[in-house]
Amino acid sequence: MIEENEKIVPIEIEDEMRKSYIDYAMSVIVGRALPDVRDGLKPVHRRILYAMNELNMTPDKPYRKSARLVGDVLGKYHPHGDTAVYDAMVRMAQDFSTRYLLVDGHGNFGSIDGDGAAAMRYTEARMSKLALELLKDIDKETVDFVPNFDETLKEPSVLPSRYPNLLVNGSSGIAVGMATSIPPHNLGEVIDAVIHLIDNPECEIEDLMKHIKGPDFPTGAIIMGKEGILSAYKTGRGKVKVRSNAYIEDIGKGKTQIVITEIPYQVNKAKLIEKIAELVKDKKVEGISDIRDESDRNGLRIVIEIKKDSNANVVLNKLYKHSQLEDSFSIIMLALVNGEPKVINLKSMLYHYLEHQKDVITRRTKFDLKKAEERAHILEGFKIALDNIDEVINIIKRSENSQVAKASLIDRFSFSEVQAQAILDMRLHRLTGLEREKIEEEYKNLLEKIAYLKQILEDESMLLSVIKDEITAIKEKYSDNRRTQIRSSEGEIDIKDLIEDEEIAVTLTHFGYIKRLAADTYKPQHRGGKGVCALTTREEDFVEHLVITSTHSSLLFFTNKGKVYKVNAYEIPEGKRQAKGTAIINLLPIEPNEKVTALISIKDSIEEKYLVLCTKNGVIKKTDLDEFRKSKRNGLIAINLREEDELIGVKLTNGNEEIVLVTKYGLAIRFSEKDIRDMGRNAMGVKALSLNDDDCVVAMELVSEGEKLLVVSEKGYGKKTFISEYKLQNRGGKGLKTYNITDKTGVLIGAKLVNEDDEIMLLSADGTLIRLKVNDISTLGRSTSGVKLMKTQEESYIASIAKIAEKE
Repeated sequence: MIEENEKIVPIEIEDEMRKSYIDYAMSVIVGRALPDVRDGLKPVHRRILYAMNELNMTPDKPYRKSARLVGDVLGKYHPHGDTAVYDAMVRMAQDFSTRYLLVDGHGNFGSIDGDGAAAMRYTEARMSKLALELLKDIDKETVDFVPNFDETLKEPSVLPSRYPNLLVNGSSGIAVGMATSIPPHNLGEVIDAVIHLIDNPECEIEDLMKHIKGPDFPTGAIIMGKEGILSAYKTGRGKVKVRSNAYIEDIGKGKTQIVITEIPYQVNKAKLIEKIAELVKDKKVEGISDIRDESDRNGLRIVIEIKKDSNANVVLNKLYKHSQLEDSFSIIMLALVNGEPKVINLKSMLYHYLEHQKDVITRRTKFDLKKAEERAHILEGFKIALDNIDEVINIIKRSENSQVAKASLIDRFSFSEVQAQAILDMRLHRLTGLEREKIEEEYKNLLEKIAYLKQILEDESMLLSVIKDEITAIKEKYSDNRRTQIRSSEGEIDIKDLIEDEEIAVTLTHFGYIKRLAADTYKPQHRGGKGVCALTTREEDFVEHLVITSTHSSLLFFTNKGKVYKVNAYEIPEGKRQAKGTAIINLLPIEPNEKVTALISIKDSIEEKYLVLCTKNGVIKKTDLDEFRKSKRNGLIAINLREEDELIGVKLTNGNEEIVLVTKYGLAIRFSEKDIRDMGRNAMGVKALSLNDDDCVVAMELVSEGEKLLVVSEKGYGKKTFISEYKLQNRGGKGLKTYNITDKTGVLIGAKLVNEDDEIMLLSADGTLIRLKVNDISTLGRSTSGVKLMKTQEESYIASIAKIAEKE
């Protein structure tokens, strides 16, 4: 039955659903899923940390049961499920989920393999030291408190957050119709950016990015490319590619293995290994013989063994493509600003944090000032009372009760109620001379403190200075090294701009170990010296290539199969003089039976127009350099080779050079580059000279590189001959005799065109290196055997020769 005074209001169901759902959506957005821009916390995290503070679960106290904390949070502040609270607490204690831990967990808090934490009745927790900085000064009225869900208690609406936690630890959450995904960052970098913003309020986002390089994930790994980071910091939205940190290891017997030490953020290690195993099973990735998880308490280590005939680089690239070894992280910088969800850029995020800090410090200063003034007021009363102590005592003695005594003191000395009460409460020991001095000292210090606090409130620059000092102290105490590397992807601004242009020597051994070192590592020695050890090689290994170049050049690696690979010189790992170097397979995806036979450096120079390539069997080719500039690490065909032929020499030319070829059995031919027509990269080339049986080309030189031809034999003999002794011939001829080969000298291993002020380096098969001045070497005729340049051990021989041009 409907009562007479009751009214039925007809409502459209669409309107009711729309209104109710919007209310629900706003409740989720504001009260559950999104972090506040000021402290970077969602309500559940804020309530956990506040409850820990209330329970005195500080870092200096013993661990307490997690269940106790969860119960307190549920009963007092967070009327949701216990699982939601415990899961949020667990994440704050996981070093693979949170960059800077806010909860110090004791017990099983889960693993990177996706294992869950133990039940809350088994685990224990307390606040981390850094979490104290989020709650510091909360008892000084620095933030607003609001009623809890049943209005029986008060909880903070935001924490003081003495460092920018939103950026430092990031946040992720799905609300209704919107989501946030803010990656973690390095504490030291973020604090440096805040300080820069304080000093330069008009700065641009690019200026802040000089301090904040990009996200810094707890699991390390490598961010590929900076465009996504720049987009996120400028617009609030971006996407970054995160790649596992992996290296290729030589395990002997021609086998290699890929070792993974860091994986992308939020990737489940166990599922990743499972996925790789599936890819192998489905034959999407071939060449893997075994996968092992060798992770332990010292860190993550996944080992992928490669089959003998497979290329580890190719396998690794396929794994990056098909598995979560490379993953994308979407950045959406969405947070609550004044209670409203907003997508904000990097500067805006730091600005709102700074405004919050100004408010916190102002409120703290007002609180401290009020307390100081109240205490000073009481001390002023004490001073008057001590100056008139006999009279004060007589008034108190004559009074019937404390009320009368208080009124009499107020009437006689014009004390305030507070002062009069404090005097009545004062103990007799305060009347001693020493106590009087203490009161005087305390009053003097208080007056100084009051003046300082008033200065902070009146002068904003002073306020900002306080923020800077306090945030710098946090940086010094808690900051650590960046874990995530950031690498430029192809087409972006190159790291070369940041690297000093300096002369370097790059060495590559027969078994494929490469390194770079400063060219002045070796001092010039006199002819016939023993040399210094250039590197520690594995048994039977020897140096085969040496290039003197600069860090700003690019290196082209030509292989015996006629392929070319391009690498920036600064990317070659730096090694010490006696270090073995890095395996070339870590840099280039060369096949197991493919070998680097020529190594040259190119710079962006107008004179460099062509590349001339020569093979062991006397085939020569000229190709426009532009066809090689776009070469990548994956390699391109440089020359199409005939059967059993190999590439032995490559030179940069201007199109008008004269070329000299030298053969193993001591013949040389000189002809014009114009005799070779320009051909494409895939062409085979033309005949350079007619070779006798068993003879082959060992060197190709340009006449413009020097006035004398220096030839070196395998047993350490050599000599110079004027290039004018070699007349210009037509391409394809037999050439002229250039060296008298004997059993004592051995066959020729190389030749260089030199000038008197040049220096050369000789490297023997056992890794010994000598640096010689060219003017120390004899100049002799074409048909002579030369002089001893370097002493070689019985079973060793000269393996390589390189020229160092005189420094300007």
